[in-house]
Amino acid sequence: MSSAPTPPYVGLPVDDILQLLRAEERELDFPSFTLEDAWQVGTWLRHESLVRGHSVAVSIVLGGQRAFHAATPGSAALNDAWLARKLRVVEHFGHSTLAVRYTYQANGEDFAADSLLDPREYAAAGGAFPIRIGGTLAGAVGVSGLEMHEDHALVVEALRVHRVLS
Repeated sequence: MSSAPTPPYVGLPVDDILQLLRAEERELDFPSFTLEDAWQVGTWLRHESLVRGHSVAVSIVLGGQRAFHAATPGSAALNDAWLARKLRVVEHFGHSTLAVRYTYQANGEDFAADSLLDPREYAAAGGAFPIRIGGTLAGAVGVSGLEMHEDHALVVEALRVHRVLS
């Protein structure tokens, strides 16, 4: 069984992590992102998760529409619930869930306690990433089932692969 990609920021100071996360968001801004793109990214995520032995759920929302959703063996309905909560954070803040989490941490705050958002509806756990088209938030890609940094890294890997292939 292969492992998830190792996030490049593990063990770094919070400010450095935030710089890297913001750089990822700038890098992964697309000139266009269609339902076909969502299908390609989603199927890549599902396929790679199967190959690597990951038990995950994958969801992509584009323009408010669920454009892709799949699960691999060993995942559960709980993963779907986490995905919904993560995707709401991206929609609300316009940034990856991991960036939102570390932004709160950098300010000496805890997202669940200090965001004033219902923690049953919003989760700033890594694994959901914005889809931007020309700087405008158009949707999000999310994975749930791995450790949150690994969820995030897998989504970033998928978007980077898609950028190269498209």
